[in-house]
Amino acid sequence: MIDEGRRKLGGALGVGIAVGVLPGISLGAETSDAFLSYGYAAVVLVILTQLIFIGPSRRVPPLALLFFGALGFVEDALIWWLLSWLGPKISDLHVEGLGTILLAALITRAATLLASQLTRGGEAAEG
Repeated sequence: MIDEGRRKLGGALGVGIAVGVLPGISLGAETSDAFLSYGYAAVVLVILTQLIFIGPSRRVPPLALLFFGALGFVEDALIWWLLSWLGPKISDLHVEGLGTILLAALITRAATLLASQLTRGGEAAEG
């Protein structure tokens, strides 16, 4: 899987984990509303993180990964803040409070960094 695909997968996975774990994020009462709200959040996050790319394009040392992670955390927090504002206007997505936004950004960035650092089985590590 190419690095861009790993980042997309990590972003979508991070949104799913954040939505499932954090009580301050609600998607809607019905299953179809919840699915559309999740899709909306994942698509917005993936598109914005692809347009404003912050992160390594290959394996990096832990210190550099920490730096990229901090910058990406700020990016994801701003995206979740945008989602908390746009969500009720477009779908049934509700994100409550700054603490929830920051935790969702932390979960999303951790999943993105984890997915971007994975290699396929048997593939030689770059770097």
